[in-house]
Amino acid sequence: MAAGLKRDPIVILRMDGEDLLEFINGPSYEAEMVSIFSQIGCEDASLRDCITKALEKLTVDQGMPPSSDSWVMRNIVEPALESWDDKPVSQETFLEESKKVAKRVAQNLKEEPVIVAHSENTFDGSGIKRLLCNKFELDKLLNVGLENVPKDRNGKISKEYLRVVLDVVAPSVGLPQIGAVEQMDKVVADVLNRIDVDDGKMIKEDEFKKLLTEIMGSIMLQLEGNPISVSSNSVVHEPLPSSLSLLQAST
Repeated sequence: MAAGLKRDPIVILRMDGEDLLEFINGPSYEAEMVSIFSQIGCEDASLRDCITKALEKLTVDQGMPPSSDSWVMRNIVEPALESWDDKPVSQETFLEESKKVAKRVAQNLKEEPVIVAHSENTFDGSGIKRLLCNKFELDKLLNVGLENVPKDRNGKISKEYLRVVLDVVAPSVGLPQIGAVEQMDKVVADVLNRIDVDDGKMIKEDEFKKLLTEIMGSIMLQLEGNPISVSSNSVVHEPLPSSLSLLQAST
């Protein structure tokens, strides 16, 4: 994902438990936790494991730093589960006990705040639209994308290279590269499958460029109708420059 998000502005968040407490005591907490309980499947797990998995589902917006980070797990989550007796798993018990643990997590954050680098991006097709409206820039980008593509003795190119060239031009049109964002991969795969890029056919360079332009246009239309938003959160372990302002997670 980092490759797909490399151009995004990064917001530095200071997570001190206040937003988590606000979420815990807010009106949406119980419904959210019931939904999480149904997602994680606790039939064969201990209550402790269920609560740990539930905390992993909570987001930065809800005041929870990523517990996938080993430091957060070791210093924030695990201490909240110490001196805590496991009990049989039920939805009622889960709601009651997870709330107690979450409050301890919030207290641990108050005592030892966590700094998180938060990045968001929305892929809405606007980068492709700008390019398609500028024929000079479009032609230039297509030529750059085709520079290292092999051709046969008649100057023809295999359709399978459409995927390769699309990946080359992706950063220039506001798209992540293939493999960076799963939701985008599905959109791209759907468009490429409709054009049958793996049929092994050899086509002229002009036709190749035309197909690639059509592919980008199809991706643009899908994203305009259903934009894809992604976010990335990383715990900052190095000291921050004193001049860098910190924002609360709710900012």
